[in-house]
Amino acid sequence: MHSPLASVQAPGAVVMVRPHRFHPNPQTAVDNGFQRHAADATPSELASRAHEESGRAAEALRAHGVRVHLFDEDPTQDTPDAVFPNNWFSTHAGGRIAVYPMYSPNRRRERRADIIETLKAEYRVQEVVDYSGLERDGVFLEGTGAMVLDHLGRVAYVARSNRADPVALERFCTQFDYEPMVFDTADGEGRPIYHTNVLMCVATEFALVGLDLVADPRRREEVRIRLQETGREVIVLDAAQIGEFAGNALELSGSEGRLLALSERAAACLTPGQRGRIERSARLLPLAVPTIELAGGSVRCMLAGVHLARRPG
Repeated sequence: MHSPLASVQAPGAVVMVRPHRFHPNPQTAVDNGFQRHAADATPSELASRAHEESGRAAEALRAHGVRVHLFDEDPTQDTPDAVFPNNWFSTHAGGRIAVYPMYSPNRRRERRADIIETLKAEYRVQEVVDYSGLERDGVFLEGTGAMVLDHLGRVAYVARSNRADPVALERFCTQFDYEPMVFDTADGEGRPIYHTNVLMCVATEFALVGLDLVADPRRREEVRIRLQETGREVIVLDAAQIGEFAGNALELSGSEGRLLALSERAAACLTPGQRGRIERSARLLPLAVPTIELAGGSVRCMLAGVHLARRPG
């Protein structure tokens, strides 16, 4: 049965951004093999659906005791991927926030001072480390999309891509005390996976990972061993399940224990055995986000976990 315990790995609060001008981003389509064109809807219909899906997801998380800081997309900016805030900032125990350099020019406009200021007001924040200036040098690191962070074992799992520059990664890992574990990936057409967080999810007691998409068999085994060394049960997802966003999940701490937030599509493709292994540790919380998934990301991308200590009162 799922554990009642909270965890350093599983935040009890998240930041979400409710989109108003959502559409699959043409600037990210080149290297995002998960992105799809919506032929059956007008732009306004797509935007309306995504807005509703995001709001319903926030309500479902709140109903399970997760604290949700829900912001509306800035209407003055053209930010089609604003619904995915986990790429431009991350939060860390000890009162630290990192702000990241983004690969696509229109994604750089997603960074917002008001979100950082709200976190400072509600939580103890000692330092904001801003890497965004690296964009001018063509150096990118797209937050917890590019990195899947093991907050317990202090490992940053990273699939090599345009969005995970080794210079920025080394700088982040040095400053935030993570060991980088970098690997090459390939989808069915031989293309690198654009973000690590569609490939794997590290929870408190288990990890979901598409090991077959790690290109080098030796490195694949090293990833498996590293996860097991940090106490995780490794639940292997196949390439089809990765394509259904089963790896794009996030463990959270709710009012009745740990939850695994993922999309309905992702939950539906899990085998009974996989579901059973997950549910020994965390309750599955499927969320309906089919329109948002057209942009090539799913539930995990929509949630920026808050790993900060709340201010009293």
